[in-house]
Amino acid sequence: MPPIPPSPSPTEAVPTRRIAVVGIGAGDPDHLTLGAVRALNGAHVVFLVDKGQGAADLRRARVELCARVIDPDHPWRLVEAELRGARDRDGGDHLGAIAAWRAERVEAYAQLVRQLAPGETGAFLVWGDPGLYDGTLAILDAVRTQDGAQFTTEVVPGISAPAALAARHGVALNRPGEAIQITTGRRLARDGWPAGVDNVVVLLDTSDALLGLDEDLRVWWGAYLGLPGERLVAGRLGDERERIRCERARGRDRYGWLFDTYLLRRRR
Repeated sequence: MPPIPPSPSPTEAVPTRRIAVVGIGAGDPDHLTLGAVRALNGAHVVFLVDKGQGAADLRRARVELCARVIDPDHPWRLVEAELRGARDRDGGDHLGAIAAWRAERVEAYAQLVRQLAPGETGAFLVWGDPGLYDGTLAILDAVRTQDGAQFTTEVVPGISAPAALAARHGVALNRPGEAIQITTGRRLARDGWPAGVDNVVVLLDTSDALLGLDEDLRVWWGAYLGLPGERLVAGRLGDERERIRCERARGRDRYGWLFDTYLLRRRR
């Protein structure tokens, strides 16, 4: 029987687990920054967290991305967690749905982090940018607090959906000297056009917020940005609203899910 190694003394440093939260852009592998490529090639584990139904093509895109940029000689493994599904953004108990959504993810992420050996680095892949409308950083903070897990975190920024949308349409997100607001479809539908703002970027629109807005607004809309099924529409809102509605319906029928983003701008 081999000897049992001694426990580390209180003064000995225990190798720290590391977590890299890597923004991977809106879907196009060319969206990856050099920092993201470096982080993935330094990871021992890549974590995939999926929502089950409708997520097969998203999983495939991330696996193909890893295969494309990680050095074949670099040893790494894939660890996955499947969640029940997306939270109901339009249900009556919105805050309760968010709490349940968050609790499920905290437990799932805690289980994933536990699979890291001391000294190893794990990478969570985040669509777009981890600092914009993404809960990964808050969930990892909760894992530290609730699970007692000890790890350091590196955040690698990525190309956000609004940035990808502007690039694909060849337009700036705001005109010189004008304010811009980034919001959700739910808030825009509930509160209307924000005061003092000429440019609004809308994410996560499950509320058809476009239906109640001024027809003379200019719209730049995009779905599945950077993915093979990408769809783009631009023009006067009153002229393009029905086309956008049809494109959204076709996308949901084809893929079972919808990621879309749009920019709205007041006329001068």
